[in-house]
Amino acid sequence: MIDTHCHLDSERFEADRDEVIARAFAAGVRGVVVPAVGPDRWEPLLDWPSRRQEIQVGLGIHPQLLPELPEPEDERHLARLDELLARGGAVAVGECGLDAPSVAAGASMERQLRVLERHLELARRHRLPVLMHCLRAHKELIALLKRVPFPEAGLVMHSYSGGADQVRFYAKVGCHFSFAGPVTFEDARRPLDAARAVPADRLLLETDAPDQAPHPHRGGRSEPAYLPLIGAALARARGEAVEALAEATTRNALALFPALGRRA
Repeated sequence: MIDTHCHLDSERFEADRDEVIARAFAAGVRGVVVPAVGPDRWEPLLDWPSRRQEIQVGLGIHPQLLPELPEPEDERHLARLDELLARGGAVAVGECGLDAPSVAAGASMERQLRVLERHLELARRHRLPVLMHCLRAHKELIALLKRVPFPEAGLVMHSYSGGADQVRFYAKVGCHFSFAGPVTFEDARRPLDAARAVPADRLLLETDAPDQAPHPHRGGRSEPAYLPLIGAALARARGEAVEALAEATTRNALALFPALGRRA
């Protein structure tokens, strides 16, 4: 299986990152995508794939980080992002997106949309897929995707939080859908309904570690070794064999991030 969204660069892994990675690969994880969330993470992350081919990275500005960044600096950061993507080494643009709770924290939806539109432009320019965060802002995201050209390399709805009824639109425009720990929760309903609606060739797995730990680790630190728990929950919900789902999601991930299939 491939963990398409895992924040291995988080400070919560500083003490045991090597052990976390070892446990992941012992559990059957064959690749990990690590998305940067802000400008201070970009350059350090770009060195990671050269040390281990199975770990690839994305570069972007998370909408939840925008309240901490001065708005007049947005264009400077985006220009720097353009330069680093042109240098090569990243397999995706993001994590980026829209986050309704961040409006109250100081990042207006207008600013978020403006920054996201620039990420989509960069993804088209550099022919890279997008890692999309969308929390309680699907109306705004759908309107944006109807207005701007879709990234030809694809777009991943990270930890998809929309409903099954919205899957049809997102799939029609070309999105993939990734699911994390919430599909394992005993009270899970909405994410499982959405997961059942996703076409098999658009389905992906992720942990979003260190966040969204799956059952029975809910409330603790997540890590990529827990990915099989998420795969098993999705397989049960969709009425599929775990092995078949693992094979399909791995094939989908490698189509989006072919660098994960190469060997140094």
